[in-house]
Amino acid sequence: MTAVLQVGDQTITAEEVIPLLAKYQLLPQLLGEIIIDGAIATIECTPEEKTLACQQFDKKNQIGSDEERLAWLERQGMTLEQAEELAVRGLKVEKFKQATWSNKLESYFLKRKGQLDRVVYSLLRTQEATIAQELYFRIQEGEQAFAELARDYSQGPEAQTGGLVGPVELSTPHPALAQILTVSKPGQLWPPTRLGEWFIIVRLEKFFPAQLDDSMRQRLLNELFNTWMQEQIQQKTSILKPQNS
Repeated sequence: MTAVLQVGDQTITAEEVIPLLAKYQLLPQLLGEIIIDGAIATIECTPEEKTLACQQFDKKNQIGSDEERLAWLERQGMTLEQAEELAVRGLKVEKFKQATWSNKLESYFLKRKGQLDRVVYSLLRTQEATIAQELYFRIQEGEQAFAELARDYSQGPEAQTGGLVGPVELSTPHPALAQILTVSKPGQLWPPTRLGEWFIIVRLEKFFPAQLDDSMRQRLLNELFNTWMQEQIQQKTSILKPQNS
């Protein structure tokens, strides 16, 4: 058996590495990094891009001097060349994302937009149908403010904020509640609706449509990349299974 790692008094052999990675649930992560290496193998970066990537890497890792760089390398057990390769690798991954999915972002955004739109809404919940109906009429008739009644009667954490929730994306609330909010207009008050053990009263306060700006583009790129990664890992999990000798 070949020793590949010494940890204190323990010697790790090559034959023990894979079982240890499996034991600590690190095999999928290793497989994912190998998949990424294959995907970015043909991607090129200019010298200027490499320099910028290394500068950003130093900033991210709070490396401001040669001494700090040497200390960081020692902690990580890496050479300077390996650190530079790691810095440029991140840039290559971003280039791979752009090359693979940038032309699909608009259609993907439209598909996801219903979940990405954000809302602010008022919520009051109680387990008593008669109380819910009475509170609804008080709000509807303007006898008492929604916030006041929510603080006094709502049985969820929203009571602490006078019933106010958000802004949150429409993927956050319960699907049935999200559907109500989706078809609501700002200021629209809904009568008590049964939702599991609760009777809820809901009013949409504000609606913020999602925009395909730079930050949203990056988020969706990351989503598509992560979905692809999971699919790739699942397709290749056969290499994680013990091989017959």
